[in-house]
Amino acid sequence: MARTAGQPDAAGLVATGRRVIGIEAAALADLAERLPEGFAAAAGLMLAARGRVILSGMGKSGHVARKIAATLASTGTPALYVHPAEASHGDLGMITTEDVVLLLSNSGETPELADLIAYTRRFGIPLIGVAGKADSTLLRAADIALVLPPAPEACSVGLAPTTSTTMTLALGDALAVALMESRAFTPEDFAGLHPGGRLGARLAKVADLMHAGAEMPLVATGLPMGEALLEMTRKGFGVVGVVDASGALVGIVTDGDLRRHMAGLLERRVDEVMTRAPRTIATTALASEALKVMNAGKITTLFCIAPEAPGRPAGILHVHDCLRAGVV
Repeated sequence: MARTAGQPDAAGLVATGRRVIGIEAAALADLAERLPEGFAAAAGLMLAARGRVILSGMGKSGHVARKIAATLASTGTPALYVHPAEASHGDLGMITTEDVVLLLSNSGETPELADLIAYTRRFGIPLIGVAGKADSTLLRAADIALVLPPAPEACSVGLAPTTSTTMTLALGDALAVALMESRAFTPEDFAGLHPGGRLGARLAKVADLMHAGAEMPLVATGLPMGEALLEMTRKGFGVVGVVDASGALVGIVTDGDLRRHMAGLLERRVDEVMTRAPRTIATTALASEALKVMNAGKITTLFCIAPEAPGRPAGILHVHDCLRAGVV
């Protein structure tokens, strides 16, 4: 049973924190220098898998396995975590001969992994093992053995999984990034797998947020301002675009233009009131870039131009569209 500590010693706590991080940092530096020789073969096996990469581990190794599975899946390598105990009660059916199995165990002797190991051997499913002992049951059975270099655990009793789990996690990240780069995984691919939260907002394209088709406030050159005002009011963007006979955007009418031409406004035509050569943004640009342009120009809307149709508006983007999406 844990004993109740007395008054905490702040200096001692800080010293412990620094010591732990130092031990783990040294172990990671050693891992980088002594990367397991099967690393490239393991990455190649995972890259060639026609199915998924199945991760499993027990206890703290299980938590690390879950994280590695999530990292792989989010960077272009389909992956799934299977709990070893659940695997022994039916979840082995989640694993197919098209998959590659990656098992984590610091000792390499985790009994709960026995059924998973046996299943992969029985059906010829490729098995990659990660452990700290080369002669362990797991690594002897594995097709590819990734042996972690020896390093002390960072806790005072040398037993709590600390340094070992940090190294395992780092090795998993290294595999995930190696696969990601081998697949030429792009920011666009990343955005497709991260539509929510800050990551999705940072990678959102103008085309994802803009209003297109009948939502765009557009009028033709030569139109009386009275009709242009009706279109401007109907669409509610505080602006109306002016297009020529070919559909190219030649100008816009904003609230500011209305104020500047207040005298005799309804007797004028849009050509006389509009601002020519307005700022636009490509539909392929990041929404964050569009927001930057709007902030710099102190404007609230941008017409969006598709690269395949230069000069012709494909949509309109309002600053509120960016803010609602979390673009900053």
